[in-house]
Amino acid sequence: MTESYDFKNIETKWQTLWSESREFEVTEDPAKPEFYCLEMLPYPSGAGIHMGHVRNYSIGDVVARYKRMRGFNVLHPIGWDSLGMPAENAAIEHKAHPSRWTLNNIKKMRSQLKRMGYSYAWDREVTTCLPEYYKWNQWFFLKMMEQGLVYRQKGKVNWCPICRTVLANEQAEGGRCWRCETEVEEREQEQWFFKITAYADRLLDDMSLLVSSWPEHVLTMQRNWIGKSVGVRIGFPVVDSSHKIETFTTRIDTIYGATFLLLSPEHPMIAELIEVRPEKESVLSFIEHQKSMSYKDRIANAAQKEGVFTGSFARNPFSNETIPIWVANFVLIQYGTGAVMGVPAHDQRDFEFAVQYGLPIKVVIQPPGEKSDAALLDQAYTEEGIVVNSGEFNSLPSPVAIERMTEYIEQKGIGQRNIDYRLRDWGISRQRYWGTPIPIVYCTKCGIVPVPEDELPVLLPEIKEITGTGGSPLNQVEEFVNTKCPKCNEPARRETDTMDTFVDSSWYHLRYTDSKIDTKPLNLKAVDYWMPVDLYIGGIEHAVLHLMYFRFFNKVFKDMGLVKVDEPTVHLLTQGMVIKDGAKMSKSKGNVVEPGELIERYGADSTRLFCLFAAPPEKDLDWNEQGIEGCFRFLGRLWRIAHKYILSTRNLEELPRDAHLSAEAKKLRVKTHQTIKRVTIDIDERLHFNTALSSIMELVNELYRFDLAGETTPESLKVIKETIQALVLLLSPFAPHICEELWQRMGNSNKITFTPWPAYDSELATEEKITVVVQVNGKLRSRLTVDYQASDDEIKKEALSDRRVIAHMQGKKIMKTIYVPKKLINFVVKL
Repeated sequence: MTESYDFKNIETKWQTLWSESREFEVTEDPAKPEFYCLEMLPYPSGAGIHMGHVRNYSIGDVVARYKRMRGFNVLHPIGWDSLGMPAENAAIEHKAHPSRWTLNNIKKMRSQLKRMGYSYAWDREVTTCLPEYYKWNQWFFLKMMEQGLVYRQKGKVNWCPICRTVLANEQAEGGRCWRCETEVEEREQEQWFFKITAYADRLLDDMSLLVSSWPEHVLTMQRNWIGKSVGVRIGFPVVDSSHKIETFTTRIDTIYGATFLLLSPEHPMIAELIEVRPEKESVLSFIEHQKSMSYKDRIANAAQKEGVFTGSFARNPFSNETIPIWVANFVLIQYGTGAVMGVPAHDQRDFEFAVQYGLPIKVVIQPPGEKSDAALLDQAYTEEGIVVNSGEFNSLPSPVAIERMTEYIEQKGIGQRNIDYRLRDWGISRQRYWGTPIPIVYCTKCGIVPVPEDELPVLLPEIKEITGTGGSPLNQVEEFVNTKCPKCNEPARRETDTMDTFVDSSWYHLRYTDSKIDTKPLNLKAVDYWMPVDLYIGGIEHAVLHLMYFRFFNKVFKDMGLVKVDEPTVHLLTQGMVIKDGAKMSKSKGNVVEPGELIERYGADSTRLFCLFAAPPEKDLDWNEQGIEGCFRFLGRLWRIAHKYILSTRNLEELPRDAHLSAEAKKLRVKTHQTIKRVTIDIDERLHFNTALSSIMELVNELYRFDLAGETTPESLKVIKETIQALVLLLSPFAPHICEELWQRMGNSNKITFTPWPAYDSELATEEKITVVVQVNGKLRSRLTVDYQASDDEIKKEALSDRRVIAHMQGKKIMKTIYVPKKLINFVVKL
């Protein structure tokens, strides 16, 4: 009778063996190719991991285990992003000290990750809340200050009233706190900034290095956030005043069509413009209303164009016409100069505003070969074209006119070429306790004084109770605040703000290369060996937060001589979210499924398998416990069929390539080699783990069909042995515990970790062709014959180019595409 699949004892056994043998620890070895596999490190703000973590780390573990079997020297580390608002807020909520709360959570989460069987190099673990780590945050701050990349300035900041801290623009996009989604308020106070804008062009230009290996939507989000615009700044003289209102435009060729100016409600010149005007009260009322709205509501309401006339006028510097100055709700002080020239014929927002308030519309750009009449326009013409109604610049194509007009304003001294960016410097000051203390002292004699390097780290003091109210908690600790000036030794005060937690996660990947070094932040020899990261895995929500800072720090470090690479990671995989009850699974949503319960019922291997099989890595995964039950049953099937033949095949020799086999045995052998090929390609080239697992499951089914045939000749048994060995090795990155156990029981003395990945015979692995049915509105229109390995996108592309399909679609709009992988595709078109 077959021994039952006792997953609890099997998983405990192998986790113990891996730990005792320090299986996954590595050192730099120039003789071996290296592979650095990294998942974004977790926040230990809650008491445990959830299925979102399990999915992320299971993806990385498949790649790490696979690469080891392919002969790579694999670095696969883990650590804890343990400072910042999430941990402090959780500690306050649970009436615990952040240090105790965080370290207890780390202990629990570490245990949970080990129960999942992840192949981490635990000897390289980093914990960002410990002084041996955040000391180097302070060191980098000082070095960046020396480079002119750190400054202190009073300015408007994003304030979250719930988290009670300043947020960077990236953390307040859409007018809400990135963490708690509370509406952000605007305040003005002294802040410390990292000058990320100094690297704006490099951050943009170096995206060319990432085009083939980062998701395009991530690069697009970063390009949009940096927001580089090439144009001109030009002043519009205010009538009856010596002042000019400066505007920025990328379309100077449309300036003759500027029939009004629009200012943001925060524009500094408004007070002067309305001072003696009868419109003053209405303008002030409009501004007060706009300022009372949240940033998000301002953006949302901008769809409905609203404005108010200031009573003042400006002069168009090209046409010399007098144009009215308005204040508008959709002009933001954060972008450009806070003033725009209104060109309603050629900007849709300006067109809607002009129609709303009866302002003049003047056509100055026409489509080539056409004539436009302002009176007949139903929307703005925003493309380039031929310049008209523009004096000496008439008849010029837009690109030529832009260059000629730019030269004109430079010659006349009324403007200049300018590059504008949406990106703003990174405000790192946080009025919280649980963060890296900023290493600055304020002295009445010496001013702002950096803490000397030999006095680092500036330690976080112990605080008995943290309430999260009343500003910076450090400001209330006299023994911390009161200190001596490093220059004059007179009484001074420490900076009481702490650093944004994104500082911690901007360079942790470099610390993993040698987490034990204590004389300097990085071991440059180790950094050179391991960097760049080969595969980085994390959520899309970090596209313009962590990933932007991650890249910025790398470029700063390169300029400091600490790294040699231009970009910190070669490949980026942004995995989809785990969805439960219609929302992302997270502690803050209260819809977390604890993996501990699943491990108890089904085991770590089944839990891992579900996360990898239920959806492609980049797609969202809908939570479904029945899916884990299915994975558990599959592992049970593999266990039973393997055990049936372990004893009878253990001592059989390897099957020769030209062995004489029955038709059924040959069919199984061909299927085995095809599966090895498919799984290898799916992992190595595509990161399509769900289809890799599907192929493995198909091979198990094929093995059961062969088993029913009852063939027991020595050659047939050798085929069975070859198939079971392949199955165990192919499945091992996904479900390592059961595979290690079966591998050992098959008589192998070496562990799978150090066993070469199975090779396929290219002749045996030649794929059969498959037929895919193509329908249009549910009716058969064609059949495609394609390679089994053809991707879904390739199949869809071929279907759309099929002449019979084209004839039946006749240019109709596709409303929906129904696709059954490898079998059927149905285009639903609008009749």
